[in-house]
Amino acid sequence: MALDFTKHFIQYEALVQVVDGVFDRVKQEYPKEVFCREKCSDCCYAIFDMPLIEALYLKAKFLEKFSGKTKNDILETADKTDRALVKLKRAAYKKVQAGADQLEIVGRMSQERVRCPLLGSDDLCMLYEFRPITCRIYGIPTSTAGASHICGRTNFIQGHAYPTLNMDKLYTQLQLLSAQLIKDIKSRNIKMHEMLIPVSMALVTDFNEEYLGVRQNG
Repeated sequence: MALDFTKHFIQYEALVQVVDGVFDRVKQEYPKEVFCREKCSDCCYAIFDMPLIEALYLKAKFLEKFSGKTKNDILETADKTDRALVKLKRAAYKKVQAGADQLEIVGRMSQERVRCPLLGSDDLCMLYEFRPITCRIYGIPTSTAGASHICGRTNFIQGHAYPTLNMDKLYTQLQLLSAQLIKDIKSRNIKMHEMLIPVSMALVTDFNEEYLGVRQNG
């Protein structure tokens, strides 16, 4: 029997609405600072990972929207992208193991640019309505581990005080949603909610019962 994530996706979409509301309020308050506009694809080259709930949601919406050659072409691109990301992460891991400063390596990784497999040739997102939360808030000030971040294309000035979205709290909520999902499907992999998954990997992965560690009856 196919796994049903309807309840969990509704909870995720509720969080998305809250995040969209935060973005809209900041954009209304700082219209000159928020640069986001159609075909500004700067955030589509950023490297980031998603919690499990987002990965499952994105894959489900991808399968709903695409089929045939278009679907296969995107999956082929995603596979190539995922290989490139694995190579980058492996190199970064080796540097940390060799004694390099972890924060410095993470900083360098954040500056790497890898094209999202969902970015079309027209520089528009092919799954825009269902894009991850990281994509939705890219143009407003955020903070992670006490450090503030702003998009380089905005007119926000580093060091000035602005309404700032705390990404640590947001990702905690996403992990809690992921943890509840894992509990509800009675997965053997009780720590799977801690996974962080790139967009490319989410697209190429078959999130079936075996992958999710769902317990079999009997």
